[in-house]
Order: sequence, then C-alpha cells, then structure tokens
Amino acid sequence: MSRDRWPGIGHALILCASLTGCVIRTSAPVAQISTYLTVTVETNTVAVVIQDGLTVRWVKHRSEPGKMVVEIEGLSAQSLGALQRTPLDQDQWTEIVRVHVDPNREPSIAGVPPVQGRYEVLSDRVSFTPSFPVQPGMTYRVELHPEKLPGSSPPKSKPFAAWFQTPAPVVTPKTTVQQVYPSASTLPENLLKFYVHFSGPMSRGGIYSHIQLLDASGQAVELPFLEIDEELWNPDLTRLTLFIDPGRIKRGVKPLEEIGPALESGKRYTLAIDRNWRDADGAPLRADYRKVFDVGPPDRDPPHPQAWRIKPPSAGTREPVVLEFPDPMEHGLAQRLIWVADSGQHKMPGEVTLANEERRWSFVPAANWKTGPHQIVASAVVEDLAGNSIGRPFEVDVFEKIQSEISDETITLPFTIR
Repeated sequence: MSRDRWPGIGHALILCASLTGCVIRTSAPVAQISTYLTVTVETNTVAVVIQDGLTVRWVKHRSEPGKMVVEIEGLSAQSLGALQRTPLDQDQWTEIVRVHVDPNREPSIAGVPPVQGRYEVLSDRVSFTPSFPVQPGMTYRVELHPEKLPGSSPPKSKPFAAWFQTPAPVVTPKTTVQQVYPSASTLPENLLKFYVHFSGPMSRGGIYSHIQLLDASGQAVELPFLEIDEELWNPDLTRLTLFIDPGRIKRGVKPLEEIGPALESGKRYTLAIDRNWRDADGAPLRADYRKVFDVGPPDRDPPHPQAWRIKPPSAGTREPVVLEFPDPMEHGLAQRLIWVADSGQHKMPGEVTLANEERRWSFVPAANWKTGPHQIVASAVVEDLAGNSIGRPFEVDVFEKIQSEISDETITLPFTIR
C-alpha cells in the first residue's frame, strides 16, 4: 500500500495479520491529518486508529458471523455515559456515525441516504449493525463526526471517513448468449432491431460497452444502435431488445444523410458481444458471441397476410397448425401476437414456436384438435424485420396522423379441421 493514497496522513504504520485484518495507525500530529481520513482496505476486518485513540472497526458480528458490524472504540467515558443516558433516534445517530454505499468513493455524500441499521451503546464502544447483509464486492463509507458526540468537553478529533470494500465473491461464469434474433443469415439493409436471448438473468447498465457492430474488416460501425438509458429488458432480464438507430434507417432524416446507414446492402457484418458483460450474479459471460450475417436490399413493403399459407392438422391429434411466411417475421411480435381461435372465437391455449429463420410459425394445442372451423388471428401490429407492420410500412409519411395507442385491429385467416 502506498502512502500517496492517503494524503495528509503523514507517516503511517500498517499492520496486517494474514487476511484477518489491517490496522492503520498515524504517527503524525492531529493537525497534519486531513479533515477526512480516507482508507481503502479489501479485508473482512479492519481497524483505523487516529492519533487521539479513536478507532473505527468494520468487523464480523460477534454472535452472528454472517453479519458485519461497524464499531467505534476509544470514546471518552463522558461521551459513552451521555449516550447511554440520552437515547438518540436514527437521524441523531447519523449525525455522528454515517454509513453509506459509496462505490465511486465520492468526495461528498450530501443528499445520499445512509444505510439503515441499529445503533447500540455498550460499555466500551458504540456499534452499528446494518439492517440488511452487506453486499459482496461493495464499497461502504463509514463517516465519524467526533465533534458531535455528547460529553463534558469538546473532542479534539476532526471528522474523518474510511472506505471499506467487502471481499468480492468467487463467481463462476455460467451464463451464455443462447440466441440472437433475427436468426436469418441475410438481413435487410433497413433492419430495425435484434433480440438477444441469454441463458440466465443479466445485470442492467452499460450494455452498449459490450455490444459492437463490426464491418467486414473488423472495424466498429459508428453509433449503429439507439442508445437509451431505459434499457429494453424483459421482466426476468433474459432478453434484451436492441434497436438499430431509426435515424440510420429512415430516408430524409439527418443521421442517414450525414453518416449513412448502419447496414449497407451487399456487405457482411458481425454483431459482437464480449464476455466481460456481467450477469445478475456479477459473473462474466462464459464466452464471446458472434453473429455473422450478410445484408440484402432494404424491405419497404408491409407484410401481406393473403400471401401466408396455412397447413392445417388432423382432428383428434395434437399436430401443429403451421403458418408459412414468404419472408422472415419479427420474432417477438410474431410469437406473442399471432394465435389460434376455435369455432367459438375463443383463444386456444397451446405453444407457439418459430422456425426456418422465422419464416414458419407453428402452434401445438394443449388438447387434441376438434373438427370444425378455426382461424389464425394476427394483430395488425405484427412486423417484418424492417418494422413494416401489416398494411403499414415503417416509413410512414411524416404528415400522416400517428396513432397514440396500439391498434387492436386483427387479421383472421380461417382453416378447417377434418
């Protein structure tokens, strides 16, 4: 450890006993100590002792080993007695001892709520037990204001702070990128979005630092994605929706005119995801992921349901009803917004899958098919890979009235079970 990391301490003696703890002692006069003493240690038990004997310790709970406790030792008998005689509420305690989550080790934590917990005054120390277990690998700031302690005489110590980092857990990479949609090997120049499916929950934040679109030479395409703060995850954080910047798709807008399209017809690209992306447990991905694809001409025509072909199953079986598309459909919407209704117009329970690069939709019912008329129902908002919905191209006229709500219009395709 370098003394340069703690400006104003002067000469410091650091005592460590294996991994059980470190003691940092200052031999400089009080006047040479900074207003805030800052120390960072990555062990379970730490003591910080300043010149006049006040000590801040971050230790394992004496009777509950799974918990960590902040202990203040070296207080005067007058201060301890005053604290015992006059119980303080939570706000009053935090004026004296404040514990915060502080991963960036900010110079000031003004306005940041403190960690909630229980304060206790014992015969020789004050302790603080957090209400919730400390998080592995997290940095906590313990701030002590001796000048606010009760007592007959004002303390000589100035306020100081110490940062304690709990040991990070040993994590084994287990999460992978399971699938990226569209799965086709050739995509339109005006592709609207990707879906990235993971084998387990992922962490939020900083996703764009782990995803690149590379050209055939391996160079990163400049700002191809619509980078938004509100990342588009499903509720269990296993599927990310990644939009190509619409400004790089729609004709007549500045990004497309000034920078050009993110994808160009006739060229090859790679969607690259690096293994340093962390899952919900803080572990990196098991491996990098690469999706290599070619780019074809832009697709500006909306899907035409009359061109879809139905292959009906046989009565008394649970064979799938199959719907064939002439072109790939957008995976997420086609899976959710196309369904089967029985002869009574009731939505049937069952399982939907897409295959053949999202050109084949199939539905397996929960029970055997019954004879009679049925229909496949598709919401009008179902899209192709370029964002064209049924009867409506993605590049609508800018002066056309835009709907404020999602349309509930549907398209029905009848078929008969025999």
